[in-house]
Amino acid sequence: MAEHAGEHDSSKAAPLWGGRFSEVPTGELERFGASLPVDQRLWREDIAGSKAHATMLAAQGIISEEDRDAIVAGLDGIARDIASGGLTFDVEESEDIHMAIEGELTRRIGAAGGRLHTGRSRNDQVALDFRLACMRMSRELEGAVAGLAQALLGRAESEFGVVMPGYTHLQPAQPVLFSHHMLAYFWMMMRDACRLEQAHDAASASPLGAAALAGTTYPLDRAAVARDLGMGSVIPNSMDAVSDRDFALDLLYACAVCQVHLSRLCEELVLWSSAEFGFVEMDDAHSTGSSIMPQKKNPDFAELVRGKCGRSCGDLMSLLMTLKGTPLTYDKDLQEDKEGVLDAYDTLLGSLHAVTGMVATMRVKGERMREASHEGYMAATDLADYLVGKGMPFREAHGVVGRIVAECVERGITLQQLTVDELREHSELFDEDALAAIDIDAVVARRTTYGGTGHDAVRRQLAEAKDALAELEGRLEA
Repeated sequence: MAEHAGEHDSSKAAPLWGGRFSEVPTGELERFGASLPVDQRLWREDIAGSKAHATMLAAQGIISEEDRDAIVAGLDGIARDIASGGLTFDVEESEDIHMAIEGELTRRIGAAGGRLHTGRSRNDQVALDFRLACMRMSRELEGAVAGLAQALLGRAESEFGVVMPGYTHLQPAQPVLFSHHMLAYFWMMMRDACRLEQAHDAASASPLGAAALAGTTYPLDRAAVARDLGMGSVIPNSMDAVSDRDFALDLLYACAVCQVHLSRLCEELVLWSSAEFGFVEMDDAHSTGSSIMPQKKNPDFAELVRGKCGRSCGDLMSLLMTLKGTPLTYDKDLQEDKEGVLDAYDTLLGSLHAVTGMVATMRVKGERMREASHEGYMAATDLADYLVGKGMPFREAHGVVGRIVAECVERGITLQQLTVDELREHSELFDEDALAAIDIDAVVARRTTYGGTGHDAVRRQLAEAKDALAELEGRLEA
């Protein structure tokens, strides 16, 4: 603006709340207080909410049908112009997207535009728009989660039978099927989808009709507005309606947990694609090189997703701290509710698309995984179980096999390289079938308990995963 902070520009249109004031904030203070740069992304929700409100007002006889038709047509025209880029808003003209659209509507259709706000406050209007946006974002994120789940399931099916090391403390523990490992992340995505669904449902309650905080004297049909907007219920307390942001916390929590899951997966992709592991090779399109070292192929996008986890967790903590000291009902602090949610949504959506591409296109090096499965003495538990099967108490068997492993470490050999005679030096219970007990494929196959890594157990898990994904996709299509 040309004027300095504190000066009043008499040529500027008075704000929609300006009747009480002889001066209004200008300059830096005006820009500081404005939410338009953030909430302009909610223009679709604002228009949808206003159309539903106008329709209800006319149905209740509060405004005329002619005014309703003019309002709806005017809002549709504004929506077309915003979508095409022909209409933009400036913070020097409007504080927020709600005032911007109402001001533009009044300029276009005259007095009828001024009747739109009957029985409504910006407090319940803002809460409604934000809830509608959270419903939309939850659904979009849930769809992206389903896409990654499909990619994980696809790799679990296509790489079935590939054996890899399983780890605890990042130390070799027991061999598992690569499919089993992928399905572990699949089930994380299913839980993330449930959290996003719950966030959607939490947002699907209409605050419109609460007005500023105490309700209104107009005979509004709040339930009709909720139905028109596809919302599941009406908030029963007007004070809670305008001040509640729990639904935003629910969405932020769902985003943060999902981002943590992606970070864990990306950490493994970074490790697996290193020369030391060599389990996978990232597709060129999901890697970058070095400006100085020609040989480098860096898993940059996996690292970036891992790094973005801090943003999502920070967005959740930020809103928690914003809300902790706000008394009922509406306070300007609540203007800070949207930026973190939009950031978490953007961050997670981009991360989901990136990780889906990585999982779908990476090259799995099955032979290297199998080779690594013979390292680290990962069949030791099965060797102890063999002795238990011959009658030895498990604790004694544990000690015997521990001494065998110590000998292998000293000699620099694997358990599978031992002969039966060498095993019998540690216990007479070892027989010719002892070597079969520590065959890597046999070790994996014996884990037949429900949820285990055995081939039969994983086949059952694959079938359940397909059913779970089909249920999720059906819910999204409904």
